[in-house]
Amino acid sequence: MISFRNFALRRGERLLLSDVDLSLHAGWRVGVVGRNGTGKSSLFAAVRGEVEADRGDLDLPSRLRIASIAQEMPSLPDPAIDFVLAGDAAVHAALQAEANAFAAEDWEAVAEAHQKLEEVGGYDGAARAGKLLHGLGFPGEAQQRPVSSFSGGWRVRLNLARALMTPSDVLLLDEPTNHLDLDAVLWLEQWLMKYQGTLLLISHDREFLDNVNTHTLHLHGGRAKLYIGNYTAFERQRAEQLRQQQIQHEKVQAERAHLQSFIDRFKASAAKAAQAQSRVKRLAKLADTEAVRAEREVRIDFPAPVKLPHALLRLNHADCGYPPAASLPAGGAGDAGDAGAATVILRDANFGLEAGDRIGLLGPNGAGKSTLVKSLVGDLALLGGERYAHPDLRIGYFAQHTVEALVAGTSPIDHLREISPSASTQDFRNFLGKWSFPGDRAFESIDGFSGGERARLALALIAWRQPNVLLLDEPTNHLDLEMREALAEALSDFPGAIVLVSHDRHLIGLVSDTYWRVADGVVQPFDGDLDDYAAWLRSRPQDAKAAEASGGASAAKQAEAAAPAPAPPAPAAKSKVNPHRLSKAEARVAELEAGLAGIEAELADPAIYADGGTRGQELTRRQQALRRELQEAEEALLDLYG
Repeated sequence: MISFRNFALRRGERLLLSDVDLSLHAGWRVGVVGRNGTGKSSLFAAVRGEVEADRGDLDLPSRLRIASIAQEMPSLPDPAIDFVLAGDAAVHAALQAEANAFAAEDWEAVAEAHQKLEEVGGYDGAARAGKLLHGLGFPGEAQQRPVSSFSGGWRVRLNLARALMTPSDVLLLDEPTNHLDLDAVLWLEQWLMKYQGTLLLISHDREFLDNVNTHTLHLHGGRAKLYIGNYTAFERQRAEQLRQQQIQHEKVQAERAHLQSFIDRFKASAAKAAQAQSRVKRLAKLADTEAVRAEREVRIDFPAPVKLPHALLRLNHADCGYPPAASLPAGGAGDAGDAGAATVILRDANFGLEAGDRIGLLGPNGAGKSTLVKSLVGDLALLGGERYAHPDLRIGYFAQHTVEALVAGTSPIDHLREISPSASTQDFRNFLGKWSFPGDRAFESIDGFSGGERARLALALIAWRQPNVLLLDEPTNHLDLEMREALAEALSDFPGAIVLVSHDRHLIGLVSDTYWRVADGVVQPFDGDLDDYAAWLRSRPQDAKAAEASGGASAAKQAEAAAPAPAPPAPAAKSKVNPHRLSKAEARVAELEAGLAGIEAELADPAIYADGGTRGQELTRRQQALRRELQEAEEALLDLYG
């Protein structure tokens, strides 16, 4: 149990939280919500013991194990799977002790290390780490790549995997779905629903909060209030509370007015003096109820396009991918393959945009969604086929790196002036005011802006150009719930065409009229909703997944955020799991587990080291080989289950 008693928390001169009295019980999954700046991350820091309460107490059980996502990660040469495995400190220490004992040929220490590995569950440690990485989008070969070879977004995933690997009683996750795509979000959702400890979760993804949370902790106005249920249940309860509060406030105000009217009328009357005095006392004792104050509404606006032709953009029989000379981005890694051959990611794509289209792009990680968007933009030349663009086409493109491309040390007005040197400062101020950069905020350096403010500015710069096509690749990573709702409303009112890639199911469900699926090297309409897509992801056969996860480091893998990516498409696989293959895979795992258990039992016997360690060395080599085989067999079985 985590208990807050008269708890107050201050950051600098600002009081973030005060008079917090509540308890969080084991097994609860608590979504911590509230506007930016209300103290959500500071509350996490207090639970971790990084900041002290300004007043009151925060009571935690002794020996409480707390896991959270590290904010930074150095550029390490360690393989990704070793970095994640180190999250389980006991297993990591036991494996290190085993390696040191073998290096020193200390067979007694080897036996002790094996006994310790048995105690801490170390024999399946690598398999558990591999499953976490697999679920977060790292196929087998990528798990062996050094941490330093991954870009920033993929290192965030590694930090998340390491936090999940850490044995914990309390798990603190601050925006875990940022930098995840939809299939990884769906996997994480299922993992968290099975977590046995207490989960505290900060997220701006309302579908994620709805599916994971059992409770919601709302921070507002320096207070914290706990609600039973998920985010939607919290919204209903809070709306009813605010309604009742306003009714009570109006009732009290009416009674006050009535009493004051009587006092004013009869205070000078000797006959009514006693009654007037009685009402004065009653008025003084009348409990006040605060009026409901409407929070400042966040609103954004995409101006109408200058011109809006019907047929805007089309790809005909397009092969999308990367030419032989494509350079690798910073942070990329891996073998670029045959320098003399282009890398085709999508073949024979036929994709058109007309005014009013609202298309959501779905597809597994690395399947080519960003490749398709870049081909539509024209940033990536087609390897085959044709791209037709209307002469009046004007594209607004939000890429995953757009926020990072903002110029440090400059203001929002500086950015607009770079686009339109001849426009007036007042025009810029009027426009930025509509995007919640009022007054002097328009002249402030972006260096002091939050991630959400930078993302809002990036969208504003796109809107200023008055595009007739919006191509948005993960635009919500830094946006809070209110901003996401405002973006959904703005996109719903936009008269042009929209192509949206997003892991936020609420946003993509509100905005999109149709879905297209990018998978297995093909772009095609998807006849279903997001629940159908989640079911399709779970049912994908092993062969199709292997085709996307194999083939080393293709150009798409490196160009799309240095992430594991697809090889050229494999032949279509059957849509259902083969029962014979499933039974065979399960039997293979059971056989390897039994063999490994037998070897480990023998290794725990000190007598086998009496001959100088020959038998122990032989068993250890066999043990290591079986571990590798078991990990591969478990990954194959996991793929069959989907």
